[in-house]
Amino acid sequence: MSEIDTKYFGRITLDAGSVIEFPQGLPAFEWERAFLAIEHPRTAPLVMLQSVLTPELCFLAIPVADVDPEYELRVCTEDRVALGLDETSDLPTGPDLAVLALVAVRADQQITVNLMSPVVVNRANRRAVQSVRWDGEYSHEYSITGLPARSSVLGQSCW
Repeated sequence: MSEIDTKYFGRITLDAGSVIEFPQGLPAFEWERAFLAIEHPRTAPLVMLQSVLTPELCFLAIPVADVDPEYELRVCTEDRVALGLDETSDLPTGPDLAVLALVAVRADQQITVNLMSPVVVNRANRRAVQSVRWDGEYSHEYSITGLPARSSVLGQSCW
């Protein structure tokens, strides 16, 4: 086990099996390839994606199902390969994938989530991508005024 320093959570002990790997990094943060998912019952259903490399970098995320229970996930072939998934078969459902929307708080204090580019995590191998959709079906600034009631899916940990 090793330890990392974080700006918001202090020193955290982690083992290699708890790290989520982004083989291509995140758009605009391509050098950031390792994150730790931090959940706390008081802030559920929010998930904090803490960089292992940069103590000050922590993304706020929420399971997409809590924003839009009818969300239709689409993942391109390149992202399927990065996730270690079969390129031709249907995407796994249920507990096999975690699908998160990154949260942003705008200058006017409006809270939005990015449904156009969800973070998709293959729980089996802990590999992840931010999968960009170009079909215009969802917005990168989907406004939410409050978090909806917790879905039954959130009775379980994302990880």
